[in-house]
This record gives sequence, structure tokens and C-alpha cells, in this order.
Amino acid sequence: MSHTLMPWRGSHLLEDARKEVDDVFRRVFGSMAETAGSEGLGPAAWSPRVDMSETDTALIVKADVPGVDPKDVDISIRDGTLMIKGEKKEEREQKKRNFHRMERFVGHFFRAIPLPAGVDEDNISASSTHGVITVTIPKKPGSVAKKIAVRSETCP
Repeated sequence: MSHTLMPWRGSHLLEDARKEVDDVFRRVFGSMAETAGSEGLGPAAWSPRVDMSETDTALIVKADVPGVDPKDVDISIRDGTLMIKGEKKEEREQKKRNFHRMERFVGHFFRAIPLPAGVDEDNISASSTHGVITVTIPKKPGSVAKKIAVRSETCP
């Protein structure tokens, strides 16, 4: 029996997988994951980009939320997961010959970021500057890594 590899081109596997994931989001989040509009932009079409970094004493999470009022962002911790959710409102204007249209998009966003053990969930702080929300998650004092020196030994 001969086995051949099927080319991805022409296959609908990726499209079927995307539809399945979209369906799961619709079932879990309801109206937050409504289908996209005619231009491909729907309520769930936007999600903030997130950068995570680490210092000796804290984890730093930065989420890009341009045009989002900080009071429209909810940050919480549940079961060792940092959750950032909120609402983005955007106005878009499109002008054509003898035609003027103004659209307002309202979309909910949600990001869940698992946190490592050893963080101090009681002292998390958040700030917003120029469309970037910075969440500082301090490490517990005993969880800071201790450097261990490696000795060089000669073999007899």
C-alpha cells in the first residue's frame, strides 16, 4: 500500500478548524463572539496585543489598547490567570462619490494569561499611558531565584 502526502492547497482543513474555534467562542462567550459584519470586522474581530517580560522582582504585562478608555478595561485574577477584558469603541468614516457613511464599531475583547507560581496576587497594580495598559505583578519574596555557583572539579 502506497501512502501519499496530500497538499494543503485545496484542502479545507484549516478553514474547518477556524470555523470550529469560532463556534466554540460563540458558545462560550455568546454575543461577545458574534459573527463578523460584511467588511470582516465584527464585535470579536479585535484583540489587544500583549507583551510579557520579567525582572528579578516582578512580571510585567503590557497590553496595547489604543483608543480604549482605561475605565472600560477590567483586570482581574482568577485561578492563577490574569484576565484583561473590556470594550473597544471605534469610529470609522468612509466617503465615496455622492455617498457619506459613518460607522461605529463596538467590540469586546478578552485575554487570559496564565501566571507562574510564586507571584503576589494581592499586590498587583495597573496603569495606563498612551493606549498601553501596564500590569505589574510582583513576585513573592521567597520565590526570587537564588543563583547557585558551579564549582569546577578536576577528575583524578
